Amino acid sequence: MNNNKISGSEALIRSLINEGTNTIFGYPGGAIMPVFDALYDYKDKINHILVRHEQAATHAAQGYARVSNKPGVVLVTSGPGATNTITGIADAMIDSTPLVVLTGQVSSGLLGSDAFQEADVVGITKPICKWAYQVRRAEDIPWAVARAFYIADNGRKGPVVIDITKDAQQGMFEYSYQKMNFIRSYQPVPDLVQEDIQKAADLINSAKKPLALVGQGVILSGAEEELKAMLKKADIPAASTMLGLSALPSDDPLNVGMLGMHGNVAPNMKTNECDVLIAIGMRFDDRVTGDLETYAKQAKVIHFDIDPAEIDKNVKTTVKVLGDAKTTLAEVTKLLNENNHSDWRNSFKEFDKEEYEAVIKDEVFPDVGGLKMGEVVRKVSEATNHDGILVTDVGQNQMMGVRYFKYNQTRSVVTSGGLGTMGFGLPAAIGAKIANPNRTVCLFVGDGGFQMTMQELGTIMQYGIDVKIIILNNHFLGMVRQWQELFFDERYSETIMKNPDFPAIAKAYNIGSGSIDKREDLDDAIAEMINHKGTYLLDVQVELKGMVYPMVPAGTCVTNILLGEHKKV
Repeated sequence: MNNNKISGSEALIRSLINEGTNTIFGYPGGAIMPVFDALYDYKDKINHILVRHEQAATHAAQGYARVSNKPGVVLVTSGPGATNTITGIADAMIDSTPLVVLTGQVSSGLLGSDAFQEADVVGITKPICKWAYQVRRAEDIPWAVARAFYIADNGRKGPVVIDITKDAQQGMFEYSYQKMNFIRSYQPVPDLVQEDIQKAADLINSAKKPLALVGQGVILSGAEEELKAMLKKADIPAASTMLGLSALPSDDPLNVGMLGMHGNVAPNMKTNECDVLIAIGMRFDDRVTGDLETYAKQAKVIHFDIDPAEIDKNVKTTVKVLGDAKTTLAEVTKLLNENNHSDWRNSFKEFDKEEYEAVIKDEVFPDVGGLKMGEVVRKVSEATNHDGILVTDVGQNQMMGVRYFKYNQTRSVVTSGGLGTMGFGLPAAIGAKIANPNRTVCLFVGDGGFQMTMQELGTIMQYGIDVKIIILNNHFLGMVRQWQELFFDERYSETIMKNPDFPAIAKAYNIGSGSIDKREDLDDAIAEMINHKGTYLLDVQVELKGMVYPMVPAGTCVTNILLGEHKKV
């Protein structure tokens, strides 16, 4: 026997450690059991978080990746264990979140035989990830892991899947590891074209009414300071996509708010007035653009992106600037003139006043009626000194969360953007807290989305994770109800929710909890939650039929903005 040989399972664990992995989110099973057995000897180097459902493993890994700037790692078994990760993989793909998902598989001799818990993991996941590969030999494991991490975390980030047969996990071989920094068939960052840099600078220098659209690509590339330098030098107002929020502090004088369906009035209106539109690390999602036939037709468009596939995909580009935003922004800034667009920037303020009077004043600073979602979000943000990490589920809670939570630093927003995954919030909050235990993690979740993954209270209980959970409880599937009210003649088909006693459920998991339904109790309840050591669940009974305004109805012009019933901009 050669004592230098180790099993494929141990090789997998060692390879993860060589890639800097110290946390795994997973769930064991028959076809991955050799790996979990090998993990037993490495508990001092890798922290495994046993979730209660494999979908939650992917969402927790997403939360971890978004906050830590490291790929999240998921370890699950074959068959249903693997298929339960599909939603999280698809979510990570559309939101450019780096994940390495490791799945067990039946032994190679059983492949294609419909063996117990066999599923074609590679075939299922190829359309929703950057790379999917099946390992059938133990000696291929180090290579596959190195390649997976390189692909997941370089270029446009995203998920990868490695499916490992049981015999590959058990096979013995002489282990060595080499990190990957080059793949001949993969160019993660396009070559910089100096001519495009010059064209972009010339357009910005000639602009009278420039507007920057800040996407998550700025955060993923770590280009926050480069962004600030460019905006400041050329005096450019900047609006953010939902995932781009926190790239700029909320109180930055050049930050003019959020774009999109439930974004701020001023940047949406000014999109169709600016003369140069500067898109940075964003993909012109339909929730941002509305009707493409009427979107920014007056503007010349500069598109900074790392992915050539995004150029001209939705919006016709005047100048493309391909590359990593950290590099391209710095290069363009060198060529910019010092400028002053104060008249243009000040023109946003009239719309800000209109939005405040029509929407924000009553939503965030109400003095009558039931508790408002917006006022709860504002007060929680203030209780953290605007230094918390916002995690949301999907729906009205999400839109209220991103609208009214404030940010002092980057990587402060964790939410499901492109896929809009209900149930994302609770496990993502777990991952976010593990990634940065020194920051307060505040989860805003609806009563519907919470019940999709509330079993993860068990994960919180087992590992003593400290998350502040605020259920905005309106006894409806709120966002669907809003659409039914506005566009389906108030026919509330299957959106009324009969809910359990959420604090009682929290108590069963040894988690602190409270419930309020009156405005006068809100401040004390939030203070108790923030000061509580460990996770705390606050069930807030908000008004039953609250609405998220402003709203651009789907598929309409971005300037077709509803401010409330019978009110438009």
